[in-house]
Amino acid sequence: MSGRVNATFAVTKVRLDENGHVTQVDTRGDSVAGEEPLEIRVGGQTLTTTMRTPGHDVELAHGFLHSEGHIEKVSDVRGARYCAGASVDGRNPYNLLDVELANPHALTLADLRLTTTTSACGVCGTSSIEALMKQSRYEIPQVPVDPGVVAKLPEALKREQKQFRKTGGIHAAGAFTLDGEPVVVREDVGRHNAADKVIGNLLMEGKLPASDLILVMSSRASFELVNKAAMAGFGMLVAVSAASSLAVTTARETGMALVGFARGDRFNLYSGQLSRDTLPGRS
Repeated sequence: MSGRVNATFAVTKVRLDENGHVTQVDTRGDSVAGEEPLEIRVGGQTLTTTMRTPGHDVELAHGFLHSEGHIEKVSDVRGARYCAGASVDGRNPYNLLDVELANPHALTLADLRLTTTTSACGVCGTSSIEALMKQSRYEIPQVPVDPGVVAKLPEALKREQKQFRKTGGIHAAGAFTLDGEPVVVREDVGRHNAADKVIGNLLMEGKLPASDLILVMSSRASFELVNKAAMAGFGMLVAVSAASSLAVTTARETGMALVGFARGDRFNLYSGQLSRDTLPGRS
């Protein structure tokens, strides 16, 4: 384990009445989502540093490399190991993960990222939708949107969010069947990290392309998440919050179904088509 998934701090909780007056002050221990840097190296050279919640780091590295177009299949990675032992430059060695590629020349100096990726935003691997379309390995399947399935996905994802129940401050991504059954769910302070962990798991389990799966996010839908979903071959992305304009444009260009504000009995369909047998007037 590379670090703590969550930590406990003394927190002062304050309650106000309807007039804004303090009615209660209580200090108690509270769980907070863990956040530590993970430096991903390839062949000993730094590729990127991302702020993540410790855990499933090898999946995260696989998912990141796949989403960025550096690897195609699990056999493209010969191994991944922490730089364990003595601390490196005073840093936790379990926050340094070195990946060995089967082809050591697959990455060039131009691929190396020497900046830190925050947990709030990843770094887009493409500068345009056209570049994404050229880079994608899989054809995006046309997945009809079943409202009954979409309606139950946010709650199904939430049931798998163990760390969210403890901390209230962590994102989740999950791959679900077209019937709404969970295949794999991962949590992280960074929504892009959570998605990479899911994609990395699917890659390592031989389940890509994800043409028969739905990617569900506890966050908003950004271009980067649509990008990652497209690279993995998902035909549908469902988010519990809003979608950005570039996310909508990208989903429409790639043919991916994109759902936002999926909350109980309502959702917004930004891209894709509803299942014909679910339309009003049809039985």
